[in-house]
Amino acid sequence: MAALTTPLDWTGGPALLWVLGAALLYWLGGRHRRPAGGSWRTAAFVAGLLAILVALDSPVDRLADELFWVHMVQHILLIGVAAPLLALARPWNRMWRGFPLAYRRSVAGAIAAPRWGWLRGVASFCGGGLASWLLFNLTFCAWHLPVLYDAALRLEFVHAFEHLIFFATALLFWTRVVYSPPWRSTLSEIGKLAYLGSTMVVGWVLAIVLALAGSPIYSAYADEASRLGHISAFTDQQFAAGVMWVPGSIAYSVAIVAVAYLWLEPSGSRSRPFVEPKPLSRGVG
Repeated sequence: MAALTTPLDWTGGPALLWVLGAALLYWLGGRHRRPAGGSWRTAAFVAGLLAILVALDSPVDRLADELFWVHMVQHILLIGVAAPLLALARPWNRMWRGFPLAYRRSVAGAIAAPRWGWLRGVASFCGGGLASWLLFNLTFCAWHLPVLYDAALRLEFVHAFEHLIFFATALLFWTRVVYSPPWRSTLSEIGKLAYLGSTMVVGWVLAIVLALAGSPIYSAYADEASRLGHISAFTDQQFAAGVMWVPGSIAYSVAIVAVAYLWLEPSGSRSRPFVEPKPLSRGVG
């Protein structure tokens, strides 16, 4: 891989188009409605979109091709910042209303058709606690295998696919933790604690592997003629392990504290973002 020679600028690539499209749908869907949950959900939505832009459409993306630790920052922005913020923002129904009514009816009718029953079954299965945990963690670990990681660094379309899969499985993961309708979670508070804690341990194990390796694991970084800061490939890898270990644990730690608090102090917690409200019971008579 060649050393850094191009300017570190904002690229205006596909990530920007996706963010602009999402923002437009969000605006269209909320023009005639007061946002549920107040302005903080809109702030979370905007912050989530900005995290995507910083990760994929800023100098971070260019530096990630040269520096392993910056690549780890990029992944954390996608799976530990953008995804949980968007889950907290609950923008899905509002964005859906941004499409024309005729289009929504057509898509809803097609999805409800019997021939797509298998697809609804797959979606329901993937939304389960164990399935979503496996999809997220196996995806995360698989893309850190040298053969896939090096391919992502050398081939742009593979790199883009990696980021898409990371972000999609992260959204699935975080909507099992945060109440983000229309997505539903079957996990109890104790289940969420195990779900989050075990995922954090997976990241720690991978960070330990990177830190204790006796040489650079990824040839794409080892082959760099030079890198910003003139650090060695091995030092870069150890920095990446540190980024994965500490900043990479922040989102899970915050969520664990929040879920534990709601579990220990359940009174009045039904309106809080991590908890799905219970249906109102009907009186007798």
